[in-house]
Amino acid sequence: MEKIVIALGGNAIKQADQKGTYEEQLENVLKTAKEIVKLVKKGFKIVITHGNGPQAGSLLIQQEAGSNEVPAMNLDAVGAMTQGQIGYMMLQTLTNELKKADLDNKVVSIVNQVLVDKNDRAFQNLTKPVGPFYNEEQANKLKELKPNWTIKEVKPKTIENRFRRVVASPTPIRNIEEDAIKIMVESGLTVIASGGGGVPVIEENGMLKGVAAVIDKDLAGERLATMLNADAYVILTDVKNVFINYAQKNEKALQKENLETLTKYQNEGHFAAGSMGPKVNAAMEFVKNGGARAIITSLDNAYDALLNGSGTQIIK
Repeated sequence: MEKIVIALGGNAIKQADQKGTYEEQLENVLKTAKEIVKLVKKGFKIVITHGNGPQAGSLLIQQEAGSNEVPAMNLDAVGAMTQGQIGYMMLQTLTNELKKADLDNKVVSIVNQVLVDKNDRAFQNLTKPVGPFYNEEQANKLKELKPNWTIKEVKPKTIENRFRRVVASPTPIRNIEEDAIKIMVESGLTVIASGGGGVPVIEENGMLKGVAAVIDKDLAGERLATMLNADAYVILTDVKNVFINYAQKNEKALQKENLETLTKYQNEGHFAAGSMGPKVNAAMEFVKNGGARAIITSLDNAYDALLNGSGTQIIK
């Protein structure tokens, strides 16, 4: 039985053209659950991880709006809260869809910590925007009220609300709960873990401590897949294939590519840092670390990609 780790983007759960109501997000999660059940029927052992960027952003805005009434939670707690929210929705819909398919597979969702290095250079170079946008006056006031925050200009000067809080995006090292995850997966459970890249924690004097950071969920998914010795790591996004020369006359969809070819394309700058770049990097890391294949494709193509080799397949 092949063991597959599937990474879902947070934007697949709260789509750009939607308000992000609970009902909208639940409907999107339901579509995901139906696709996963198809794979379970084929005998794949499934582990699921997911993004939480839009959900965490919305919660931070809610906290900002209600801060005069209720104290805001730290960013690591916000990560845990949204990990629990999405995990709950996936847990419920997937359990229901498995029942409809007369499958007795059990599903579990965990709030998962991921270790990062407190000396990671990312903590000296904060680049990941989180939370709402601010105008210059609000940004200057926040710098006084919250001296521990870093506020940066992230949009052109012609736009009024162009400032945001930025935090570190450190490299994930390992899942703190990795032994528990292994036990659950090997016992046959369908596990939802490392959501949003996991709750980032550091070690101080042997103890764990949450930090204000956001871990790249695709790279955290790679660590999860490698730790589990998965047969494949599947990153689901909004396009069926990775492209070179994207949106140009000579654009080309990548099919089955090896690490050498992808490294060449990567060095040529074909994969944008803010979109496909992290996905390609995480997929390559999985194969470099011994994985048989990584796949990047769209949600509705996951079944065909695993069984018939469509999408972008990355091999050694």
